[in-house]
Amino acid sequence: MAGSEPIWPDDLFADLDRTGPMPLYYQVSSRLESAIRSGAIPQGSRLENEIAIGQRLGLSRPTVRRAIQELVDKGLLVRRRGIGTQVVQGQVTRPVELTSLYEDLKTSHHEPGTRVLELDQRAADHTVATSLGIPTGSTVVHFRRQRSTDGVPVAILENYLPAELGDITVAQLEERGLYQLLRGRGVAIRVAQQRIGARRAEVDESELLGIERGGPVLTMDRVAFDASGRAVEYGHHCYRPDMYSFETTLVAK
Repeated sequence: MAGSEPIWPDDLFADLDRTGPMPLYYQVSSRLESAIRSGAIPQGSRLENEIAIGQRLGLSRPTVRRAIQELVDKGLLVRRRGIGTQVVQGQVTRPVELTSLYEDLKTSHHEPGTRVLELDQRAADHTVATSLGIPTGSTVVHFRRQRSTDGVPVAILENYLPAELGDITVAQLEERGLYQLLRGRGVAIRVAQQRIGARRAEVDESELLGIERGGPVLTMDRVAFDASGRAVEYGHHCYRPDMYSFETTLVAK
C-alpha cells in the first residue's frame, strides 16, 4: 500500500512531540489505538507497511515497528501473510461456558464467518470412539471448519458427531452455529467436559490462521453430552492466541 493515502484522520499525528520525554513509538501507538477504538480507523482497514508509514511520519522503521507491535500485542491489529497489517478492533474474549464460538461472536457483536474445509463420514479412531462412547471403527460424522471474525481467521474447528446426525450440510454449517443446528434436531446439550491447552501449529493450520509456520496456537478439546448423558459431540479446536482468549471466574470455597 506504499504511496496510497493514509487511512487515519488527517490530524492524527499532527502534534507528535519529537523533543519531549514521551517516546515516539508510544505516541504513535496510543494515537492509533484511540483512533481504532473510536472507529475513526474502521475494522478491516489495512495499514501501509512500516517503511511507508515511517516515511510519511518522518520516523525510523524501528520506531514504527515497535508502535505497531504494541497494538498487535493488544489484539487491535493482526499481521496477515500476503495481506499486511489489518485492524481487527480487539481480541475475541470467550467465557468458559457451554456455548459455541458462533454464538459467542454474535453475542459480542462480532460478525462470524465460516468456511467448511471438510465434511464426511468416517470410521472413528480410538480417541473419537472413546470420547463419544462408541466402539472403535463406528461410523461418525466429521467436519472441519475455518471460523473468522470480522473477516479475520481466528479458529480451526474440527468436530465429530454420531452417525444419525449425518444430514448436516455444508450450507447449514456455513450459515449457523453447530449448537443451533443440534438444537434444531432436538439435541439439547446439557453438560460438557473441556480441556484448554497450547501447542505449535501443525500441517496447514499456520496458513489457515494467517500465522507464522509452527507458531503457537491455543487448543480446546470438548466432549458434550445431552440430557440423557449420551455424548453427542467431540470437538478438537485451535485458535490464534493474538486474536483469542478464554475468560473464567474463580470463586474461593
